[in-house]
Amino acid sequence: MLTSDFYFDLPPELIAQHPSGVRGQDKLMLLNRATGVVEHHFMDDLPSLIEPGTLMVFNNSRVRRARVYGIKETTGRETEFMFLNTIDKDCCVWNVMVKSAKKQKPGMRYKFPDGTLATIIDHEGNAGTEFRALKFDFAINEDWFERNGHIPLPPYIKRGDTEEDSERYQNVYATDTGSAACPTAGLHFTEEMLARLDNAGIERCFVTLHVGLGTFLPVREEIIENHKMHEEWYTIPPETAAAINKAKREGRPILAVGTTSVRTLESAGRALLAEEREGEACITPETCGTADARESGEHGRTEWVRAGTSSTSIFMYPGYKFNVVDKMFTNFHTPESTLIMLVSAFAGRERILDAYKTAVANKYHFFSYGDCMLIS
Repeated sequence: MLTSDFYFDLPPELIAQHPSGVRGQDKLMLLNRATGVVEHHFMDDLPSLIEPGTLMVFNNSRVRRARVYGIKETTGRETEFMFLNTIDKDCCVWNVMVKSAKKQKPGMRYKFPDGTLATIIDHEGNAGTEFRALKFDFAINEDWFERNGHIPLPPYIKRGDTEEDSERYQNVYATDTGSAACPTAGLHFTEEMLARLDNAGIERCFVTLHVGLGTFLPVREEIIENHKMHEEWYTIPPETAAAINKAKREGRPILAVGTTSVRTLESAGRALLAEEREGEACITPETCGTADARESGEHGRTEWVRAGTSSTSIFMYPGYKFNVVDKMFTNFHTPESTLIMLVSAFAGRERILDAYKTAVANKYHFFSYGDCMLIS
């Protein structure tokens, strides 16, 4: 398939530049992926649109103040860095995305707002990319980012971050800091909405995937199959794995909140399938080696995911077969992005593009601070 197959016209005025006046007061489009039928709702309607017994899976990653500006020692010019992840276990060397990367070369030193100094060093794989390795003389931590950093609003928000963003560009349930971008599908949820979902008999659990910028980098390949995703780390807690496997065995739907939750669950599910095919893993410790191990649950399975921490560079586009996720709650995504390719894999390219055309006609707002979609 071609990258251009995922283009759609989007008037600039529909790109949300600010959050809604009150969190959770957003439009919600319901898309039936089997029929393509679209319904228009509001976020307030969500509990009535989800089947009781559904298990919702949220990504609890919290956004780091990851955009930091340093002054280049040789020129005195300001340089923007986006901190993604540590490269060494001592947290002294960081993988960063840097503006005007071709000009930022090994040996160059930068001073950050609190006077901290760091140096670009050689790192395998960074040549010719937007990424650099930045070495500090000591480990930097979240306190350092709080003192020096800014909320990393995406580039299509054409303004600087404000104090409002410190609260509104975080999910209310976010607990584990580490993302360079918010898992923005969760921005629509309030504590009140979570309570209403509880009261409606809808369960929830959490995974953690710290969002890097690989998900949001443009697809530069003309043929999408040639695009390579950057690696991101995820964790599935034991209680979450147990809840997912129980729901699947009982035939209850898994509703992933956001594409990061989708990528986490499908990555874990694909890894488990690969292990089972190779005969290297038991279905459960209790039934390891027994004849009935594969004869319970849907299609003879008892496990769909396992607890643990791993990395993923999964890239989902039309033709991908979903193994864990049954429904998806998501925002509206940018043209020709890996994210619109992912939702197109789930609901079909034509249906997604038709739904997006309808959203434009009905003046839905798009992207991080925009409106939302439930695909069922």
